Amino acid sequence: MATFVYSTDAPASVRTDVLVLPVYEGPEAGPGVKDVKGADLLALYAEAKLKGKRGEPLLVPNTGGLGVAAKSVLLVGVGKRRDVTTDSLRRALGRVAPQLAKRRTVATTFPQVVGRSPEDAVQATVEGLLLGSYRFDRYKSGKNEDHPEKPALRTVTVLGSPRWTGRTVVRGLEESITRGDIVSDAVAWARDMVNTPAGDLTPEVLAGHAAAMAKEVGLESKVWTEAELERGKFGGILGVGQGSANPPRMIELKYRGGSSRQAPIALTGKGITFDSGGLSIKDASQMEWMKSDMAGAASVLAAMKAIARLKPNVNVIAAIPSSENMPSGSAIRPGDVLRHRGGKTSEVVNTDAEGRLVLADALAYLAERKPRVIIDTATLTGACMVALGRDIYGVFGNDRGLIRDILAAGEAVGEPGWELPLYRDYRRLIRSNVADVRNAGKDRWGGAITAALFLAEFVGDTPWAHLDVAGPAFPEKAGDYWPNGATGVPARTLVQYVLTQGTRPARRSG
Repeated sequence: MATFVYSTDAPASVRTDVLVLPVYEGPEAGPGVKDVKGADLLALYAEAKLKGKRGEPLLVPNTGGLGVAAKSVLLVGVGKRRDVTTDSLRRALGRVAPQLAKRRTVATTFPQVVGRSPEDAVQATVEGLLLGSYRFDRYKSGKNEDHPEKPALRTVTVLGSPRWTGRTVVRGLEESITRGDIVSDAVAWARDMVNTPAGDLTPEVLAGHAAAMAKEVGLESKVWTEAELERGKFGGILGVGQGSANPPRMIELKYRGGSSRQAPIALTGKGITFDSGGLSIKDASQMEWMKSDMAGAASVLAAMKAIARLKPNVNVIAAIPSSENMPSGSAIRPGDVLRHRGGKTSEVVNTDAEGRLVLADALAYLAERKPRVIIDTATLTGACMVALGRDIYGVFGNDRGLIRDILAAGEAVGEPGWELPLYRDYRRLIRSNVADVRNAGKDRWGGAITAALFLAEFVGDTPWAHLDVAGPAFPEKAGDYWPNGATGVPARTLVQYVLTQGTRPARRSG
């Protein structure tokens, strides 16, 4: 794990393996480029047919004529100056992070690109390097030609502006480094869990990881066994899991950062460790990546890990349901009726619409705790991906203030979401003749909305938001700061939301 150090030293004077300098599209010199006196770096960059588009790199070895102490200079495009944001920094650094991870020491002036918000820029710099250098090689033998070189990076010097001095300013920037490090570590942990094959990550194993994490960071924890779920009448979690040889679990975590009188923020995430579709079985190609159907659960666990280490002045609870959805002689059948926590019943018309069945129990349980808000996240519907694609998650809810806060948190950390309508008239599409509600709509249209309406049945009047992350949680190809596989979305959004809440009173619908 790399150590990050804050400094206001002149870029040319820093002894390091690589000095990373930003270049605006044009190309135009970014902070630190003009400090290199021995060569016209912009001319070299332009000669390489590079324009400064985000992530475009040029490595210039220092053979003695650059006038810097670094062994080499890496120029990296950040896009047009007027369009640069903190997420631009995160994404640009994320693209070059794999090659930087091979060096022992790195220094960069990247935070100075967004000088109006130095704390956010410093955190984004740390996250770009750490999230971008993530890899999942647990199952690589080391003999495969695709096996990546082990990271060598030990020290990163974050170079701030000479104006960013004074004890208070420096302390704030050092706290930003720590925050970026903590959040990135939690996201990497979530990615590891989602990328792990389902045979090695059953509900019991997932719960074990959660309990070990809770002990490590000081969270209160309880793992509900199958027998305890039966006594607690968690019919959705049990029903989905009854077709599997691996019994279901529910993970309960508590963080106490506020007063005992303060209502908590409640979080939950879909924890289907493998989704075959049950008796409504998926085709083979759709099952290939169904180890990722617990990405919502992993993001909530990661958020709780980061929250415990960052210690915000707020109370947070999580109840995370986990089952394995398998076809067998004991599996639930289309037409079966499940009785959920709290007594509400659902008709199962499609066993492949199982995520909402386990979340219903967790939502009902959390609503009993009288939280200020409830937020759930799930890889819930392909319909949301059809609407918003791979990069954007959908947000539904019964409280506009809560939805706005979540979208603002996502925008701040570079995890974009979009509000979709909780159109109440579509409730007719999940009306059941034999139960309180059916678990899928009566036709294929508006599937993300009817799924959200199903969940809304179990939150009562608690302010609630549902994040459908089916697209961005496990995209088909690598992105700016993630390789193929899990991204950890929306863990950073959840952390940011909690950090910005503090002791603010809960908003009610309106």
